Amino acid sequence: MDRHTIEAIIAGNLERHRQVCERLAGMMPLVERAAALMIQSLKNDGRVLFCGNGGSAADAQHLAAELSGRYLFNRPALDAEALHVNTSALTAIANDFGYETVFSRHVEAHGRPGDTLVAISTSGGSANVVKAAEAARRKKMRVIAMTGEKDSLLSGMADVVLAVPTAETPRIQEMHILIGHTLCEIIEKNLFEEK
Repeated sequence: MDRHTIEAIIAGNLERHRQVCERLAGMMPLVERAAALMIQSLKNDGRVLFCGNGGSAADAQHLAAELSGRYLFNRPALDAEALHVNTSALTAIANDFGYETVFSRHVEAHGRPGDTLVAISTSGGSANVVKAAEAARRKKMRVIAMTGEKDSLLSGMADVVLAVPTAETPRIQEMHILIGHTLCEIIEKNLFEEK
């Protein structure tokens, strides 16, 4: 591959990223609403659970770590967890009940009324993420869906849908982490205003 081709790939990715970022501005009221739901759960001694597959699992784990650890400044830990981090439970559930139940079983075990589930799926159709949202609804939890632009089963179950306005998976994933970081900043500053 020649240098011109490499530069074109880089420039193309940066331009598509910029274009999707600009379209996110219309989502800010939804991001604010999602943050408010998460804050309400945390203020009431609830927790925020995250789930996703592949890159979305990495995002789920990343965002849970930002809340349970720290984001911008030191403060008390927040009750946040990614549902896939216990590999023994994950593989046992997948083996005994099927992979589509790996997250819903955790929601059934650990979710409480008033908690929030952040369900991340670029397609909005991942069966195990959809089942987690169904389980959260049965537990009277709040559901925030982070998806791509198309309507989906997951978006139909959510209190707030953060649908990135593109069909391009890499751009969706980039925006999910941007939105997630924005949520973490709002939550952290709301609950522990830096002095």
